[in-house]
Amino acid sequence: MEIKTIYEDENVLVVDKPARVIVFPEGVSREKTLINYLVEKNSKLAEAGAPPRFGIVHRLDKDTSGILLVAKSNETLIFLQKCFKNREVEKKYVCLVEGDIKQDNGKIETLVARSSRDPRKQTVYQKNDPLAPKSSREAITEYKVLKRYKDFTLLEVKITTGRRHQIRCHLSYLQHPVAGDKLYGFKNSKAPEGLTRQFLHAKYLKIKLPASPSQCGSQKEAKEFESELPQELKQILDRLK
Repeated sequence: MEIKTIYEDENVLVVDKPARVIVFPEGVSREKTLINYLVEKNSKLAEAGAPPRFGIVHRLDKDTSGILLVAKSNETLIFLQKCFKNREVEKKYVCLVEGDIKQDNGKIETLVARSSRDPRKQTVYQKNDPLAPKSSREAITEYKVLKRYKDFTLLEVKITTGRRHQIRCHLSYLQHPVAGDKLYGFKNSKAPEGLTRQFLHAKYLKIKLPASPSQCGSQKEAKEFESELPQELKQILDRLK
């Protein structure tokens, strides 16, 4: 498999993750993962972090495409993980959701935790909900409408927290699940003709990079990375017109 490189320097590798590829194995998995492909191409990437994740800084779901950041050293990995933890990263996604979202923009602020009914999923809780488990964590998602179609709405989504399945969970909570999302969609969910995966793409990332592996206390200026919408998703939108 050919993995497109968006940017590379002595500290980091930024790649354009294709859909249908797991980033790194969790539990028992026989599928070849993105980090497997990258380490095969450059064995030095295995020197960062610990297996099976190695230098993967953040995750994207299997069927989500777009920008993924990989550290090349332990020092860089720690530095970048702190940036994510301290919310010093700007991340934007584009997604197609079911139905017509009336507001041009909005903000979702809740708690999320692993579902007690289905361990594959996350569940939303209000911040003052006494039933929210201790494991629940704050999740903040902002969205704006890019375009409206007959049965769908195209959104730009910005997240300031990076919870598992955050966008998918939050939009399903709004009763507008991501098109093609089989886990968070509803029984009567519609999907555009030809869509074979969830319509969710990580299109933009802005983050400050370390000056060098040995100088992770010093920073370069913030770097911005962008990824075009994959051709298969562009074709879906063309058909909706």
